[in-house]
Amino acid sequence: MTLQDRITRLPIVHDAAAAEDVRSTWSGPCRDLLAATASASPYLRDLIRKEADWLPSALADPEGALAAELARDADLAQLPVMLRKSKRRVALLTALADLGGVWSLEEVTGALTDLADRAVDLSVRRLVEAEIRRGKLAEAGPASGMVVIAMGKTGARELNYSSDIDLICLFDETRHDDWQEARAAFIRVTRKMTAILSDVTAEGYVFRTDLRLRPDAAVTPVCISMGAAESYYESVGRTWERAAFIKARPCGGDLEAGERFLRTLTPFVWRKHLDFATIEDTHDMRARIRDHRGLHGPLKVEGHDLKLGQGGIRDIEFFTQTRQLIAGGRDPSLRDRTTVGGLKALAAAGWIDDDTAQELTDLYRAHRQVEHRLQMIGDQQTHRVPADPESLARIAHLNAETPEAFGARLLTRLERTADLTEALFEPADTPDEPDLSERARAIVEGWSGYAALRTNRARTIFRRIRPQLLTRMQKAREPEEALLAFDGFLRGLPAGVQIFSLFEANPPLVDLIVDIASVAPDLARYLSRHSGVLDAVIGGRFFEPWPGLAGLQADLALHLGRAGDYEAKLDASRRWMKEWHFRIGVHHLRGLIDADQAGTHYAELAQSVITGLWPVVVAEFARRHGPPPGVGAAVLGMGSLGAGRMHSRSDIDMIVIYDCEADVESSGDKPLIARMYYARLTQALLTALTAQTAEGALYEADMRLRPSGRQGPLATSVEAFRTYQMNEAWTWEHLALTRARPLVGPEALVCRVEELRQEVIRVRGRDARVAGDVADMRRRLNAAKPLRTAWDARNGSGRLMDLELLAQCNALLGACMATSVEAQMAGLGPSLRDADRLFWRVQCASRLLSPVPLNPDDTGEGARTFLLRALGPEGDLAAALSDHADQVAAAFDRLLAR
Repeated sequence: MTLQDRITRLPIVHDAAAAEDVRSTWSGPCRDLLAATASASPYLRDLIRKEADWLPSALADPEGALAAELARDADLAQLPVMLRKSKRRVALLTALADLGGVWSLEEVTGALTDLADRAVDLSVRRLVEAEIRRGKLAEAGPASGMVVIAMGKTGARELNYSSDIDLICLFDETRHDDWQEARAAFIRVTRKMTAILSDVTAEGYVFRTDLRLRPDAAVTPVCISMGAAESYYESVGRTWERAAFIKARPCGGDLEAGERFLRTLTPFVWRKHLDFATIEDTHDMRARIRDHRGLHGPLKVEGHDLKLGQGGIRDIEFFTQTRQLIAGGRDPSLRDRTTVGGLKALAAAGWIDDDTAQELTDLYRAHRQVEHRLQMIGDQQTHRVPADPESLARIAHLNAETPEAFGARLLTRLERTADLTEALFEPADTPDEPDLSERARAIVEGWSGYAALRTNRARTIFRRIRPQLLTRMQKAREPEEALLAFDGFLRGLPAGVQIFSLFEANPPLVDLIVDIASVAPDLARYLSRHSGVLDAVIGGRFFEPWPGLAGLQADLALHLGRAGDYEAKLDASRRWMKEWHFRIGVHHLRGLIDADQAGTHYAELAQSVITGLWPVVVAEFARRHGPPPGVGAAVLGMGSLGAGRMHSRSDIDMIVIYDCEADVESSGDKPLIARMYYARLTQALLTALTAQTAEGALYEADMRLRPSGRQGPLATSVEAFRTYQMNEAWTWEHLALTRARPLVGPEALVCRVEELRQEVIRVRGRDARVAGDVADMRRRLNAAKPLRTAWDARNGSGRLMDLELLAQCNALLGACMATSVEAQMAGLGPSLRDADRLFWRVQCASRLLSPVPLNPDDTGEGARTFLLRALGPEGDLAAALSDHADQVAAAFDRLLAR
C-alpha cells in the first residue's frame, strides 16, 4: 500500500512560501504532506529536492524502498558515498512516514537503527578484509573476531531522528597468535570505521559515532580485547555501566562472538539479589547530570531539555532501567532492551501496575515524537525546546498542533512524567526520631561501630531509615526487647548498603523485621547472615498459597536449569531453599499457617531439594565414572523426612539402596565396581547437601539409619538390604523402617524397595522380642534425653520423642504401612492425637525461635505470645504438656503390656 493511502495526519503549514514552492514543482503523490513538511523543516525541504527522482517510487512502496536501501552494498572505495546516499533516503522516508502517521514510533526508530546496523557491519567487514589483504590480520572467522557492540538507543533499536550511535569495539584476542599486532589492526579498523560514518563530506554524513562508553575511555584505545573488557567490568564496573548494558547488542562484525561476550557480563549487569542500592546510584547520577547541565528551576516548556530535564525522556528510561536492574538478576523476563518492552515486562511481573506502565509508555512515545520534530528541523542532535516564539511555532506546526495547544499538552505530559517517576528517586523527608530510654539510647549509639555502617554511603541511607525503624520498635509489645533483638540483627550484618536500600524502598519490610526481631531473635540473626532471602518477600510470590510438592519441584528444576555448571547449581539450590525455608518460618510466625502445615511444608521442601539435586549429582558423577551400573539407586527418606513432618532445624535422615551385582563395573573413563560406585555417589549426594559453598549449606544430613549404622557401607544393594533386615537388624532398625519413604530413583526400584519395606514390617513385627526391645530402648532414651525445661515438648517420659516411638511401635506390631505419626497412632485413642498435636505445635514453634527448648522464666513477651498460640491465651502450657505426657506414658505402658 502506498504511503499516500495510509496518511492519518499532516503537519500544519508554517512557511506558506516554502509550501507553495514544493506544490508548484511536485505533481506526484503525498503533495500536501511534502508541502507542509518542507514549510517547517529546511533540512527535509533540502532532502526532498535532492531525492526528487527517487521519491515517487519510495512513496509508492515505503517498506520496499527501505528494504532496498538496507540491501545495498559496495566495495570499500565506494562505501562512504553509498552509505551517505542511503542515509539521506532513509532519513527522508522515515520523516515522511512519521509525520504522516504512517509508521509507529517503533517502526521509525527501527528503520533508523537498521540503517545504523548495516552501515557499521559493512564498514567493519570491508575494513577488516582490507587489513587481511595487507597481511596485517589473520583470517580468523567473521571479521577476524572483531565485534561492534551497540549501546544506548542503538542497542535498544530506539535511535532518534538525529542520534549519535554509541558503540564499543572489541576483538577476540584468543584467535590471534600475535594479539598485540592484531590489536593495532583493529584500532585502525575502528578509526577508519568512525571516519566512514562520521566525517562530513559533500555527500553529508552517515551517523555521528561515539566510542566513549568503552571501558575507561580516557586511557584505553578505541578497540580493546574482550578479556580486558571483561576484567574491567568484573573489577571496577559502575552502576551507570550496568544500566548501559541493559540495551547492549552486537550490531556489526562477529555477532556470535559479541553474544558470547555479553553472556559473560550477565553476573555484572544482573545481580543475583534484588539490588535496591541502584536507586540511590541512579538518583545521584541524575542529580549530577542536572547540575552539570543547569537543568534545575521551575518546569516550563520554553527552553526545556526534553531528554534530561525534569519529566523528560531520561526520567522514564531511568525509572524503567532502575527497576530492571533491581530485579532482573532474579527474573530474566525483565531483561528487555527497549523502554516500552521493559515497562510491559515490569507490569507483567508485578513491579508496577498496568495503568502506570501504559501511561508511561504513552508519555514516552509522545516525548520521543516531539524529540524527533526538534531534530527534523535542521538535522541537529538537540533535545531543547526552543524558547523564541517563531522556533517554538515551527516545532508545534511540524507536530500538527498550534503553538498554544502544543505548549499546554507538552507541559501536562512533563508534569505527569515527573509525578510518576520522581518518587522512585527522591528520598522521603526524614521524620523525627522517637524519645528513647537511657538504655535504648546506649544501644543505638553503639550501632555506629558495626560493620554494616562502616561506609559513608551505608550511614547516609541508614540515617534516613533509622527514625522509621525506631518508631516501629517503640510500638512493639516490649520495645527494648525488640530493640535488643534488632541490635543482634544489625550486629551480624557484614554490609549495610543493600539491606538498608531494601528497607528504604519497601517500608513494609521494616514491620516484618521488627516482628521477627521481637518474636524470634534467632531468626533475626539468621537473617543478618542471609539477608538475600528478603528478596523473596519483594519478589511478588511470598504471600501466595503454598505450591505443594509438585509446584516446588517444578520451581527448583527451573532454577537449576538456569544455572551453569555443577557449582552454580549447588549455589542456586541453596539460594532457592533458603528463600522457601524463610517463607515457611515467617508464615508460621505471623499465623498464616499453623505448626501442622509448617511441618508438612518443611518436609516437602527437603524432599524437593533431594529429588531436584539427585539427578544433578548423578549426572556430574557419571561424567567421570559413567552412568549408574545396573538398575540404579533409590534414596529413602527416613525419620522426620520420611514421616513428612519437619521443623525449621530438622536434619535429614537418608538411606541409599541400589540394584546391581556388586562386582559389575561402570563404563566411564574412570570405571568403578558397583559397591564403590554407589558408595561414592552417596557421598557425592551428602556433599551436595551439606557442603559450605559461597551460599552456605542446605541441610545437616545423617546416614546412621543405614544397615550396620556408622560401620556399614554408605549405599546398600537391595538384596543385601533384605538379608540384613530379615536376619541381622535390631528392632530399632525395623522401627525406623516404619517411617521410611522412597523419594527418588528408578520407578521399578522404588516399587521394589517399598514392597521390601512392607515385607520386613509384616514379618519382623511378629517377633516376640519387639515389646521388650522397645521397652528397653524407651528406658535408655529417657535416661539419655531427660526433660530440660517445663516447656520442653520433645524430651522426657511421655513427651514427643516417647510418643513418636510409641507410634512406630504400634505401626510395627500392627503392620501399619503408613509413615505419618497420626496414621501410626490409629486405634490408640483421641487423647494421644491431642497430645501429639500439642507437642508438635510447641516443638515446631520453639525450634523456630531457638535451637534449645525454651524456658518460661527467660522467654521474651513476643516469643511467649507466639508459643502460647499452641494452647490458647488462657492456658498453662507447662501443666498441659505435663498432663498429656502422663497420658502418653500410660498408653505406652498399656501397649507394651499386651
